[in-house]
Amino acid sequence: MKKQEIIKRYALLVIGLFFSAIGVAVTKHGALGVSPISSVSNILSCKFTTFSLGTWLIIWNGILIAGQVLLLRKRFRIFQLLQIPISFLFGYFTDFGLWCISDIPVDSYIVQIILVIAGIVILGFGISITVIADVVMNSGEAFVNAVSDISHKNFGNIKIVFDIGCVIASVILSLIFFDFKIIEIREGTIIAALLTGLAVKFFNKLLKNPLEKFIL
Repeated sequence: MKKQEIIKRYALLVIGLFFSAIGVAVTKHGALGVSPISSVSNILSCKFTTFSLGTWLIIWNGILIAGQVLLLRKRFRIFQLLQIPISFLFGYFTDFGLWCISDIPVDSYIVQIILVIAGIVILGFGISITVIADVVMNSGEAFVNAVSDISHKNFGNIKIVFDIGCVIASVILSLIFFDFKIIEIREGTIIAALLTGLAVKFFNKLLKNPLEKFIL
């Protein structure tokens, strides 16, 4: 791979991370729940407010990276440690996004739904760019891929189980931390689970050819 191509791919990765993080921030601002993979960090940020959502996302991604190392052991490749700076970027971008939209009034349910849908569209756009960049997986996808490799099960099926597990873990944490109340896990989480993949597929079809031409 030529140096120029590598630079372009990593530039696209950073751009994709930025939009993905903004998508999470916009969805979070809608206060109807975030995507399954971000739900654990979201609950923890509501309980332990010393750390921001972005910081908790960094911690959560770190746990997923550690999980990959434990699962794969000698099969874990050193370049996958690039997930660490990627996780920090994603966390910082998320906090930046939350700061940017903090003044947007959320005074009706319609506005909340609009924010959730907008967040999903932006998230799907960002994820599709990172997929097309094709350099390093984010820690969530990489963890699912590691489980898939070890168990010899279909990646898509493991991804579904992983997302459901994240939501269940979030519900349990919410019940523990908030007097048996479920907070921040609402219809927005379900909508995100159902529509994010569709948004990614749509943008992949739209962007794949022009971005691959740009890379090459």
